[in-house]
Amino acid sequence: MFIYNVTTNIEESVHDEWLRWMKESHIPDVLATGKFLDAKMTKVLVEEELGGQTYSVQFTVADRETLQKYYDQDAARLREDANRLFAGKFVSFRTELQVVSEHSTKHLAATHFVFAYGTLLQREVQQAVFSRVLQGVPDTLTQYRMSDKKVADRYPNIVASALQTDSITGEVFLLSQEELLKADAYEGHAYERTEVSLVSGKKAWIYLSRSH
Repeated sequence: MFIYNVTTNIEESVHDEWLRWMKESHIPDVLATGKFLDAKMTKVLVEEELGGQTYSVQFTVADRETLQKYYDQDAARLREDANRLFAGKFVSFRTELQVVSEHSTKHLAATHFVFAYGTLLQREVQQAVFSRVLQGVPDTLTQYRMSDKKVADRYPNIVASALQTDSITGEVFLLSQEELLKADAYEGHAYERTEVSLVSGKKAWIYLSRSH
């Protein structure tokens, strides 16, 4: 995971207009390129010698290849918008950061086990849905098998089986109530949440296709 950081000092004379443009136009436009997972804007709480106010915007991106595509396909056009609207009124510099590790207290209140066997196993999906990478534990669900029929012709689905030898391997994640609702929203109406018993003995939620 990488962070594309843009730090900008903006003159007071256009500060309010620029800040509104950043929130309502520029940041949404950058995210609309499809290259980034999320964005966070912060204000630097230090009085600048050169005057004005300084902000940092951090865009999360899955890998450097995707960031390079942003440079090649989108960056020049989006920077031109800023130059056209606020020429001579700001100074920006950009930094690429690599995420080494992540730590959070949000998951300390986690009380729900969720068994994942599909896209929720992907780190970039976890980051986008939960704003963190989950720590999973391998586990197995018996008497289920992978269905040949995918949801929307692309997403995996499992179905119950009468055979004890049929099983699905995946990972168990511990989620808070808030995160469980985010998982519901991510899976959407195509899936329903059902509680099952895993080989480890854990009771966990899984997502099954409503159409089976």
